[in-house]
Amino acid sequence: MQLITGKTKLLGVIGDPVEHSLSPVMHNAAIAHLNVNYVYVPFPIKRENLEKAIAGFKAINVVGFNITIPHKQAIIPLLSEVSQTAKMVGAVNTVWRTDAGWCGTNTDVEGFLAPLKALSLDWQQITPVILGNGGAARAVVVGCSEMGCPEICVVGRDRAKLEQFKQSWANSPLKAALNVYTWNELARLVSNTKLLINTTPIGMYPKIDESPVDADVMKKLSADAIAYDLIYTPNPTQFLAQAKERGAIAIDGLEMLIGQGAAALKLWLQQEVPIDVMRRSLREYLNI
Repeated sequence: MQLITGKTKLLGVIGDPVEHSLSPVMHNAAIAHLNVNYVYVPFPIKRENLEKAIAGFKAINVVGFNITIPHKQAIIPLLSEVSQTAKMVGAVNTVWRTDAGWCGTNTDVEGFLAPLKALSLDWQQITPVILGNGGAARAVVVGCSEMGCPEICVVGRDRAKLEQFKQSWANSPLKAALNVYTWNELARLVSNTKLLINTTPIGMYPKIDESPVDADVMKKLSADAIAYDLIYTPNPTQFLAQAKERGAIAIDGLEMLIGQGAAALKLWLQQEVPIDVMRRSLREYLNI
């Protein structure tokens, strides 16, 4: 059991709700492995209490914290500095304390990229297809741009929202051409891509038997493609099960969760962190 003392430093995650968060599991496993005097706890904070909570964190000398729904955008005006990555994504998920005040960044991009960087591929020859155009898709767009993909395709169901999504990048330093498509163009896009990414909630509990891609459309996916689902439970999702049947490389959302968490913990502790320990703790907790 981890020993809490009068010198234990405080880390955590804020959100509403926050009871479902897996961050305390993986962070405290890493902290115990490193034998450093920190503890990571969940803080359930209502939207209307955010500003008071952040002031309270300063008062009790919290070292850093993660942010989940609904505070990822609302936190930005309360920070003294925001990274360029977070500005591009339009959301902050990791905050740390400095002498100048609270600073924020978005480690979801680094988390998304972590399993892809392990693959020896020429990303300048790959045009990813991203399913969904919500907040999660924004981190994926930035990640694909950073990898050097020359073009990024985003697929959604509402043409007006898709155009708004595209327009929101007009003044950003995006290195790739961003194009948007409606779902009726998905079959053609799937047949031409080597990286298909699901950022939608389709396939999560309770609709675990659903996939954002029809079985007939998934048959068009190349056997040497990568299917990446940001959902981490169930494992595998129906989307990834379909992709595996095609022989594609399947990456589940647990890797992104671990990657973004490891990047945040490394930032707070200013040292390397045991990613394998974090992965093992989550797999044991989820029984997968």
